[in-house]
Amino acid sequence: MTGREERVARAALTRIGEPGDEAMNRWLDRYGAVETLEAFGSDSPLPGASRTRWAGLRQRARGLDPEADLAAIGGLGGRFVCPGDAEWPSQLDDLGDGRPVGLWVRGRASLRMWALRSVAVVGSRACTDYGAHVAATLGSSLAARGWTVVSGAAYGVDGAAHNGALAAGGATVGVLACGVDMAYPPGNGELIRRIGERGLLVTELPPGDHPTRSRFILRNRVIAALTRGTVVVEAELRSGSLVTARRALGLGRLTMGVPGPVTSGLSAGVHQLLRGEGIVVTDAAEIVELVGAIGELAPERRGPMVPRDLLSPEAACVLEALPARGALGVGAVARAAALAEDRALVRLQELQSLGFLERNGDHWQLARVTNQHTNR
Repeated sequence: MTGREERVARAALTRIGEPGDEAMNRWLDRYGAVETLEAFGSDSPLPGASRTRWAGLRQRARGLDPEADLAAIGGLGGRFVCPGDAEWPSQLDDLGDGRPVGLWVRGRASLRMWALRSVAVVGSRACTDYGAHVAATLGSSLAARGWTVVSGAAYGVDGAAHNGALAAGGATVGVLACGVDMAYPPGNGELIRRIGERGLLVTELPPGDHPTRSRFILRNRVIAALTRGTVVVEAELRSGSLVTARRALGLGRLTMGVPGPVTSGLSAGVHQLLRGEGIVVTDAAEIVELVGAIGELAPERRGPMVPRDLLSPEAACVLEALPARGALGVGAVARAAALAEDRALVRLQELQSLGFLERNGDHWQLARVTNQHTNR
């Protein structure tokens, strides 16, 4: 467990550096959090920082009150999770120098435990009804199978995936680009509140911090690293969801996509992903087969069974020997099916009893219902 002094220093550093600040993490590795924080009291930059950047960081370091931030997150029923804590998801360390300094977490569940069986479901904010339906179905089905659904709490696919998981009474994690006490986007305020109460809200930014365009892009790396795989549901060629997918690929995570209409620009990015290293999935069972344990297999997909599927090979050959129109005698059927006449007669009588054929004197023909339903 991280010591109190280290925790307070890391909390302060989340207000100084931006998410994914690689120089900050190198300083943490070399000097530790406390010494790194103290260094901002000096005019001399730490290695790797220009004087201009150092001046900007020092400006941010003035007047910090990390104890107030820690009290604020505690008042929301949350906590600040640091590397080394029992709740820290160690897979985030795969981000190397881009890993979070710490995570502000709101919700009762253990982030580490929920992340062990988690899948990211991301996609277009301006999704179609098809995309929303697919995302909600995936979210509810994954949650029903005991998997945590991770997304960015944004409009469109993100919100649909979270709502699906919540509707199934399952686990869901919203990774935010702002403080956990803020509702962004505002129109998803009710959803974000429910995620905080029944799931988990996670961010690298301290309470009260606002989102920016770059922070949305940077939070995608956390979504990718936190989960076993990323599923993209509808994405244009230029899409933040594809950024998440590419980060997942770079981290060695499984990257999946749900195909859409080839005429839809909202699926063009997904299709491009699937032409590369992405894997096609169409439901939760296929996702779990890819990211789950050995033996968690999706059911084999087969078309609907028709009555002729139950016929023996010999009976099927006799049925194939009958023309679509007209009738044949036993001899002609036997020659077409390459059978002795007595064997052909036995199969003709069998097919008649099953309703496939009709007898007209010494000739045999397809039953009318067989012709009508094209069971051939």
